[in-house]
Amino acid sequence: MENANAEASIDIDAPPELVYDLIADVTTMPEWAAETHRCRWLGGATEAVVGAKFRGSNRHKGRRWSTTCTVTAAERGRRFAFDVGGLGIRTAEWEYVIEPREGGCRVTESTRRLVPAVFVKVSNWLVGVRDRDAHNRANIERTLAGLKRHAEARAVSR
Repeated sequence: MENANAEASIDIDAPPELVYDLIADVTTMPEWAAETHRCRWLGGATEAVVGAKFRGSNRHKGRRWSTTCTVTAAERGRRFAFDVGGLGIRTAEWEYVIEPREGGCRVTESTRRLVPAVFVKVSNWLVGVRDRDAHNRANIERTLAGLKRHAEARAVSR
């Protein structure tokens, strides 16, 4: 992602399509994502297609918040992305890029913060962090490690 505030990659020994299916089924994200507590599709959506919306509920150090997300890319086996909104404004973009490799794939997760500068301190306070970018980098690494465990276990059981 261009101008990402946080990004990391991991190699996963599982087919790109399987990994994409795990990522794009946002209802299972809490099983492997670091901060996500719950996700559910909105407005009758049941799967990842461009324009579909979902509500993400997150937790960190006893704080809870929810955001409304809109799918902006849904390319099976290649890319899943979404915009995040809260309080009527776009606050972030998230993207997962999946690249095939021998024996599996490489997944890169990135985010770009869109919170207007005037709201950064308030936004950080609401989620209980001082440096959201550093926090997101650490969470991305934990999330990708969880995705790897989850995907590789699924690939073995196939």
